[in-house]
Amino acid sequence: DAWDHGKNALRSFAVDSIRKAVVIDKKARTISDRTLNAELAAGYGIFAGRKTQWARLRFTPVRARWIANEQWHPRQKSRFEDGAYILEIPYSDDRELVMDILKYGPDVEVLAPETLRVKVLGHLSQAIDQYRKQRDRITP
Repeated sequence: DAWDHGKNALRSFAVDSIRKAVVIDKKARTISDRTLNAELAAGYGIFAGRKTQWARLRFTPVRARWIANEQWHPRQKSRFEDGAYILEIPYSDDRELVMDILKYGPDVEVLAPETLRVKVLGHLSQAIDQYRKQRDRITP
């Protein structure tokens, strides 16, 4: 986490994406823990922001016992419902969350918000189309 001089804002940087670091002759900014938490810890993943939405995910009973032992976010809410595991987490930007949802394939369903559900459905549809196109090229 650092100050982005180009964006004039706090940002979380992927260390493996940093290509060059330059020491500048400026005093470092002092930012309170409260401000850091408000900016960087409000939502899920590395994409920060104060404005958050809540994702509600339902994991199948098969996956539930594993997910129930994970912490996705310090403010997450969860419960078991008919053997399934309902996980609610705040997020500011859905990019990382969508990737994490997709890795669970048929073992997770986005219940809310609808915009997140539609985005995940779009990615799944594109994946299915890609496999169908490949199958059609191979199958006579």
